[in-house]
Amino acid sequence: MTAHTTLDEIFEAIDAVDFPAGKETLVETARRAGASGEVVVALQEIPAEQYGSLQDIARSVRLDPDSDMHRTPGEKGAQARQGGKPGLSQHLRDAPKPPVDEELER
Repeated sequence: MTAHTTLDEIFEAIDAVDFPAGKETLVETARRAGASGEVVVALQEIPAEQYGSLQDIARSVRLDPDSDMHRTPGEKGAQARQGGKPGLSQHLRDAPKPPVDEELER
């Protein structure tokens, strides 16, 4: 699921968190700060791991592609091609089909 919020809203909600922080700490901090439901949902959907900075969270949270991320179209494309942190879901990456699959479709 994609959250309909912005990175600015998420960062504002977890402003009081001390890094490194785990997913549950981030979610609880956002709730205590009175964050919107969309912000809480966005944080609940990130992988359960330790985050060392806001940039780590930005790479892991799934946002609506139309959200205001203060990024140029080139930066958004680069993120889509590169994906998030290694080993995490690559929901934005378009993976080409293996040649074998292409042959079987003929």
